[in-house]
Amino acid sequence: MKKETLQNILYSPLYVWFKLHAMLPLPILYGLSDILFFPLYHIVHYRRKLVQENLRNAFPDKDKKELKQLEKKFYHHFCDYIVETIKLMHISDEEMRRRMVFEQVEIIDRVFAQNRSIIILLGHFGNWEWVPSITLWTHTTDVIFAQIYRPLNNEWFDRFFLKLRSRFGSICIAKKETLRAILQMKRTGKPSITGFMSDQTPSPANIHHWAKFLSQDSPVLTGYEKIARKTDFAVLYFDVEIVKRGYYKTTIREIALHPNELPEFEITDRYTAMMEKTILRNPWAWLWTHKRWKYKHENFPDS
Repeated sequence: MKKETLQNILYSPLYVWFKLHAMLPLPILYGLSDILFFPLYHIVHYRRKLVQENLRNAFPDKDKKELKQLEKKFYHHFCDYIVETIKLMHISDEEMRRRMVFEQVEIIDRVFAQNRSIIILLGHFGNWEWVPSITLWTHTTDVIFAQIYRPLNNEWFDRFFLKLRSRFGSICIAKKETLRAILQMKRTGKPSITGFMSDQTPSPANIHHWAKFLSQDSPVLTGYEKIARKTDFAVLYFDVEIVKRGYYKTTIREIALHPNELPEFEITDRYTAMMEKTILRNPWAWLWTHKRWKYKHENFPDS
């Protein structure tokens, strides 16, 4: 029996459980999210020490009470993220348009009208799994939508998330295939828009630049900037805001319409500053479970 078939059999009860829950209205799912918070936070202690350390380092001026409130609010939102992501299995385009609103979409359509392509930068903020619904908002036809992702170790969950992330018509590109896939899209002659989740820690071999981010000297990803310069793709930022529970607003902002007109790492620095501003607006809505600051600048003297 093939490994994929065996996994589908073993995980079929979980898939059915997800599917049944996805059919529930979101208000009911948020009730389940409130219930999920207790075991996740108080019993499982999912990455709590890491979250606490990240919050202390990012907000040195906050006292213990403020940090504890922020920590709990983060875990409540993380549970919301889980049920909202499951809901992608059974949500209409109309409901998604109501819950994930995009503003300044005309920037995208203006770049497409020039037959140019776009790199979108964003972070693990709000519900990033809902962001691919941008396909419901643009007015340009015959466009390629894509997103870069890191494959999961569990193959069944990897396939599950790939299906969810392609729900609105975008294609998923494994990180190691990024440049090849983008060049292939460029050769089609069609405009494309490719999303990069760019708030993670680069691997040691890819640490080339550091920036002050959330009170800390932080290594930052730079691959997207190199690709933007190589392809002359415009670079935009998705600035996500929490309107209220289950409702998000994403404002599209310019980072660089012509990347090669800027100094090296200027695009990266602009994105980092924008991402920090987004986080500081609602800090509990960022993914604090990242091992974001595991490398120290003094250990990388050449970067």
